Amino acid sequence: MSGPRFTCLIPAYNEAARLPGVLKAVVGHPLFDRVLVVDDGSTDGTGEVALQHGAELLRAPTNGGKTAALRLGLETVRTSHVVLIDADLLGLTAEAVGALVAPVADGRAYASVSLRGNSPWVWRRIGIDYISGERALPMALIEGRLPALDGLRRFGFEVFLNGLLVKAGQPIAIVSWPEVASPAKFVKRGLWPGLIADVAMLSDIVATIGLLGFIGQIRAMRKLRVG
Repeated sequence: MSGPRFTCLIPAYNEAARLPGVLKAVVGHPLFDRVLVVDDGSTDGTGEVALQHGAELLRAPTNGGKTAALRLGLETVRTSHVVLIDADLLGLTAEAVGALVAPVADGRAYASVSLRGNSPWVWRRIGIDYISGERALPMALIEGRLPALDGLRRFGFEVFLNGLLVKAGQPIAIVSWPEVASPAKFVKRGLWPGLIADVAMLSDIVATIGLLGFIGQIRAMRKLRVG
């Protein structure tokens, strides 16, 4: 009997500088049937970089935000599972990718979530990165709910997905990635644009589920986590 099959999906907006490092870790990885980059209206050649490094490419017509980019990519997934990877990661390796996928591939967990080395202190303290962009999960969790993504905010995807995971009530593996980092938005965009982007992201999260929903999801996911 064949086991789970995985598509690696990478939403990317103006990540030409950092995307090659991510693609080096995932393109040709033995766990992936395909690696797909969704270029979310980039203006820096991100799409060309994806093609140059051996990934499949899907171009969004405009910059619609991460949720819209993921919606486009998820529509094309035909494998049983999908692995979501952010395009700006530093220090990502094939071994780290394998560690993220392994608990799901071998049946120890229903889904997995990364805990990066530079995750905010509070996430590392409670042992779960609540809004991590790196996850492995079954397509059955989300494929029938893709139209619901159209009504989400630009950065509402992770908390929407958290709600589905909580409702499923299945084990979630938290995979430590001490050597992997995600650069702060102010590093990529400059101080004030970065701070504005962070505020916008947090606003989208709160607007999607509310403050009490935010706290409730964290508590529920901690109860489901496995090492």
